[in-house]
Amino acid sequence: MKIKYYGHAAFLITSDQGTKIILDPYEPGAFGGQLSYGKINDQADLVLTSHDHADHNYTKGLPGTPQIVKGSGSKTTKGISIRGVSTYHDPSKGSERGANTIFTLTIDQLQLCHLGDLGHLLSDKELAEIGPVDILLIPVGGFFTIDPKEATRVSELIKPKVLIPMHFKTEKCGFPIAPVEDFIKGKTNTKRPQVSEATFDKGTLPKQMEIVVLEHAL
Repeated sequence: MKIKYYGHAAFLITSDQGTKIILDPYEPGAFGGQLSYGKINDQADLVLTSHDHADHNYTKGLPGTPQIVKGSGSKTTKGISIRGVSTYHDPSKGSERGANTIFTLTIDQLQLCHLGDLGHLLSDKELAEIGPVDILLIPVGGFFTIDPKEATRVSELIKPKVLIPMHFKTEKCGFPIAPVEDFIKGKTNTKRPQVSEATFDKGTLPKQMEIVVLEHAL
């Protein structure tokens, strides 16, 4: 499985069979130009969106006619098993920023989980619905989502083999959120390979959780 980080919370997942899945595509220039990551030009088979905000649901700007997947529930499409878990974008059961869907995908015998704009710690029920996770894509910037401290706690509960931070402050994001350094500070199991794409295989996953910070491709 290849994972390419576009920026913000957007990723391209490519299976060993060549199936392409885009997660949470953003609208370039959204929110008055506060989000200035470049246009996504990859053509995908599937597009998953965690919630309907312009920095996560910009499907109309993508090439081709990918199948769009939203909301909770389980389904298998294009050979990919997908489970959506209902959560919230804030700690007040959605009253501030609405609902959020966590997606867990089974690809190449790996369990990949994208937390979307999770805004709260997870309950035992939500953790059980998510299930075992090999690779976790987790927001760490705070303000609109869980913050670095909360993200650390969520990762301890989910216990992935690989953790990839997302939704943090960069030179292309004007939101009042924290940089990734605030999350990885003091953590010894961190890699910064200075690339935007990485390949993962079930047989070579680390024994203990490893944080992999990818650079934004766009």
